[in-house]
Formats: sequence, C-alpha cells, structure tokens
Amino acid sequence: MQKTIFITGASTGLGKATAQLFQSKGWKVIATMRSPEKDTELSALDNVTLLPLDVTNLDQIQSTVKAAIALGVDVVFNNAGYGLIGPLEALTDDQITKQLDTNLLGVLRVTQAFLPYFRQKKSGLFITTTSIGGHVAFPLGSTYHATKWALEGWSESMWYELNGLGIGIKTVAPGGIATDFIGRSLDLASSPAYEEMIQDMMSKFGSMMDHASTPAQIAEVVYEAATDGKQKLRYIAGEDAKATYAKRVAQGDEAFIADIQAQFMGK
Repeated sequence: MQKTIFITGASTGLGKATAQLFQSKGWKVIATMRSPEKDTELSALDNVTLLPLDVTNLDQIQSTVKAAIALGVDVVFNNAGYGLIGPLEALTDDQITKQLDTNLLGVLRVTQAFLPYFRQKKSGLFITTTSIGGHVAFPLGSTYHATKWALEGWSESMWYELNGLGIGIKTVAPGGIATDFIGRSLDLASSPAYEEMIQDMMSKFGSMMDHASTPAQIAEVVYEAATDGKQKLRYIAGEDAKATYAKRVAQGDEAFIADIQAQFMGK
C-alpha cells in the first residue's frame, strides 16, 4: 500500500530533497512551507500535495494537520528550523523567542496535533531533524543548541510514551548541509564586545562547511529511518557529524570541550 509522508520546512534544502526522494520512491508526499504559492518544482511532481504551514502559527498547525489527516499520513517529518548564532548578551528577546518557537515548540505542537490520529490507528512514525548540535555544542550557538539538545531529550522521553501505542519516534542529526543555510536560514547577532570572537568563529564555521553533506545525502538517511523498521532512536547523518560524535564519545566531555575551545577560539 502506498504510504504518505508529511514534511515541514519543505521549500528548500533538506525538506525539499526529502520530498523529492520519497516521491521518487513511490510515496505520496504532503510538503508544507510558509509560502507554497512560491514553489515551482515540488508542485509539478505527481503525488505531491503542497499545504501552507508556519510552525509558529498554532491555528495554522491545527488546520493544516486536519487537512493532511483527511488525506492520510504514515510518517511525520518535523524538519522546519533555522540557526540563531551570536553571544547571548547580544540577542533580543524576539530573537530568542522566535528560535524556541520555530525549532522546539513548532515540533512539539505539530507532533501533538497528529498524536490522536496515530494513536487511533495504532501506527505512525515521527522523525525530527535535530543536529550534531544536539549532541555537541559549539561557541556562540547557545540558543540554537538549547533547541536541538531539547529535541533530543524530548524524543527520548517520547519514545517511552509512544512505544506501547504502536507509534515510533526517531531523530536525524546532520552535520553541515551544503545549502543556502548560512544565507537564508541563519540569523546572526553581533556585538562590539564580542566582535573578535564572532569573526574568528564564523571563519572557522565557513571552513567546516567544506566537509558538508548534500541535502540529498541526508535525505537518504531520513528515508532509511522511515523504512528500516528498526527500533532505533538516533541517526547521526553525514560523515562530518559521525566523526564529531565519535570524537566526543572517545575523548569524554572535558577533553572534547578543550579541543573545541582550541579549534574555534584560538585558546
């Protein structure tokens, strides 16, 4: 039987690549984005339905999920998100709130909206894009890391909550993805007091992207998570993410943090 995946943040990058991959594998795709009317590619594909969704808009979450459920959904891919970079002292309350609303609360609310439906049919799978930044932290990303570490902990707790109901939950944690993330999905806050630190960090961040995966490579991991049937919670995605995660495990917290300090802060 043909299955259906519901994807948030499908206008570009990983969300779009995942929509294209699943469609090519014979799935029905419900691709959501803030401005579906601007799409020129996904709407041309068979078995792809575009719906409007801003994950910070609770009313729209309710109406879009209701429309999706009417079509039938087997997998929910919580992918919408962006990065907020900068010293905490320089962040406005609006920036902090928007980061939490989009990356964390959006995932919780979309998931919550689908739960009665999945529980009733005793099946369904939630997959959430976290980040290698949900397992390790880098300088000047405190609020972004707060959302990604939170999603990892939330998913682990939800595992117990959903397991007996026939519902699965998984996370996909990519490293760098070669998209327009820095230009389009990055909010950078600056402050004269931290200028040297910010410049140093951003130059190192740019060189890290030399080892980034393509959106299509990470989409393959999402497909694996959706179809492998494994009782597996976490999928570290991308060679750079795997290497960083392995290093953290091998070194232990103190040595790893000292290493990151030396690498990014020049100390």
